[in-house]
Amino acid sequence: MHRNRKMWIAASLVCFAALAQNGTGVKDVEWPSYAADTRGSRYRPLDQVNAGNFSKLEVVWRFKTDSLGNRPEFKLEGTPLMVHGTIYATGGSRRAAFAMDAATGELLWVHGEHEGERGAAAPRQLSGRGLAYWTDGREERILYTTPGYRLIALDAKTGALIPTFGKGGAVDLKLEDDQTILPDLTTGEIGIQSAPVVAKDTIIIGAAFREGMTPKSMRNNKGFVRGYDVRTGKRQWIFHTIPMKNEPGYETWENGSAEYTGNTGVWTQISVDEELGLVYLPVETPTGDYYGGHRPGKNLYGESLVCVDLKTGQRKWYFQLVHHPLWDMDISSAPILADINVDGRAIKAVAQPSKQGFLYVLDRVTGNPVWPIPEKPVEKGAVPGEWYSPTQPFPSKPPAYSRNGVFAEDLIDFTPALHDQAQTLIARYKIGPVFTPPVESKVEGPIATLTMGTASGGTNWPGGSYDPETHTVFAYACNACVTPIGLVKAPKEISDMNYIQGTAGQPVRIARGPGENAGADSPMPERTGGGRGGRGGAAATDGAAAAPAAARGGGGGGFGLTVQGLPLVKPPYSTISAINLDRGEIVWRVPHGETPDAVRNHPLLKGMNIPRTGQSGYNIGTLVTKSLVIAGDGQVTTTDEHPRGAMLRAYDKTNGKEVGAVWMPAPQSGSPMTYMLKGRQYIVVAVSGGPYSGEYIAFALPPEELK
Repeated sequence: MHRNRKMWIAASLVCFAALAQNGTGVKDVEWPSYAADTRGSRYRPLDQVNAGNFSKLEVVWRFKTDSLGNRPEFKLEGTPLMVHGTIYATGGSRRAAFAMDAATGELLWVHGEHEGERGAAAPRQLSGRGLAYWTDGREERILYTTPGYRLIALDAKTGALIPTFGKGGAVDLKLEDDQTILPDLTTGEIGIQSAPVVAKDTIIIGAAFREGMTPKSMRNNKGFVRGYDVRTGKRQWIFHTIPMKNEPGYETWENGSAEYTGNTGVWTQISVDEELGLVYLPVETPTGDYYGGHRPGKNLYGESLVCVDLKTGQRKWYFQLVHHPLWDMDISSAPILADINVDGRAIKAVAQPSKQGFLYVLDRVTGNPVWPIPEKPVEKGAVPGEWYSPTQPFPSKPPAYSRNGVFAEDLIDFTPALHDQAQTLIARYKIGPVFTPPVESKVEGPIATLTMGTASGGTNWPGGSYDPETHTVFAYACNACVTPIGLVKAPKEISDMNYIQGTAGQPVRIARGPGENAGADSPMPERTGGGRGGRGGAAATDGAAAAPAAARGGGGGGFGLTVQGLPLVKPPYSTISAINLDRGEIVWRVPHGETPDAVRNHPLLKGMNIPRTGQSGYNIGTLVTKSLVIAGDGQVTTTDEHPRGAMLRAYDKTNGKEVGAVWMPAPQSGSPMTYMLKGRQYIVVAVSGGPYSGEYIAFALPPEELK
């Protein structure tokens, strides 16, 4: 053998051994999928940034997305990918896909689609949450979906369309869907804003719709899930999330309601076990979110975790988290695939975070619960025409990691007077534990059922993260997102449903999501006092009730659910929990986020020593590394320690102690990611909100810290 070849082989073996020793291969230092991998982990075993130096992080590049569309976007939720030294992401009001140099932030290419009326009618506009990368070792592709529900394939090196994919580089997702999209292909309500997932050679795509609190009709398009060939764009399979005749589960839609009921899509991230060849689909609520009288029965596969075959889409098993959904408890985030050890038994598990603050842990091969999840009786409601499930499943382990009901002991208790005022306020509402049913709103009361752990509670679309070293899930949760659910008879000019969300004695208004009518293809908004195009209106998304943020546990205003301008419920307003999956126990739980200015500076609390409360909100994702859990604040604050802004925080993953923080000009609005490039670890996070338009910011240690 040639001497140089021997030396090359020896050097390669040394390099491979070094990588194996520190637990990082090539993929471990990159971020090739939305959640780092197809298993939903959001984990990378990097440790250059650690407890001792996190606060020394500095901004090394930043990228404003204002020009990726015809107006700035104020709701940037993306998580970039990094492969072979290149960043790939979506951004801006046109949902452009683009590539950047991962070390410098230099723009390499941009691709955007002008969709006209079809884009303007899309239910899920703006930049979305990301894209997918695929390679066979020779060719590299970027896949993403447009607001108008088209799947685009691009050359990862140039950004050019792949002409052999679909028709000229695009697949029309409104076609080949085993249904006729109504009322037509241009304006038909269906779309997606989550990133596609690519496993082996299959692209998996779900579906999303308008906010479901005030649907126009009991009839809607259905959210079927499909698999496509990554090379050709040909449809390989489809899974009917509402069963068709002669399919298992059809009988759970009584009175033929499976024929006309819609929604029931997978709008969030999908996870895949490539070794087992299994796909895990977290399914949302059927039409509509709070009233199911037009769809009697348990309604499979509404709010079910469904396992299907990667190659065929055939169902392997399912577990329904909520029977006959009535609370907008969409399965809102990626399932987490975890190899755990319970009582000496190795289990290939799937752990599903939820809005209701339960972590459902199942055997991902069989679907059987790892710990018992018994059916327990729940209260039956009295809304005319409604169908109620007599029982719901309750996980025995782990315990709930956030509030999922409203009780008197949850109310604000900074002072006895404030607590008494809160009790007076809620006297006109119905309260109770998880699964307390919605009520018909009445002027004399009850006005609504007060809920937590529903529309915007617990864990929403950012999901959790998972540490395979310690078998621990880290889950952010809104612990004070109060959602009033009251139903009123639907005016015929608004909806053909019997009941929709509303408040007795007040005009019925259509609930709007933050992405509606806000994308680049929509008409420019009228200029009003301080209004900004693309902000998207109400601070709600994906099943988060379209109510002011304050009504869900934050600051002032909205539904009168504050006490002297303070949140109705007591702190902590949000938490990050560490949940060990071997034992089914919460290891630690800490408030996340600075105490809001409205609380810290409130005159009634002057002189009081109030520990950090955390900040309510539903859109915070976590990142886990070799030693840290990293997440940013969801609100801006001004304190003696920092100017007005938000902090990116690091916690010791073993005990939850905060070990460092760096300042950001706006709240975290997309989940953070990390990678190693040329001996330097980077942490990238999307920020936006309020008056601050979307920006990706990359942090790294200064050069002197790398020596």
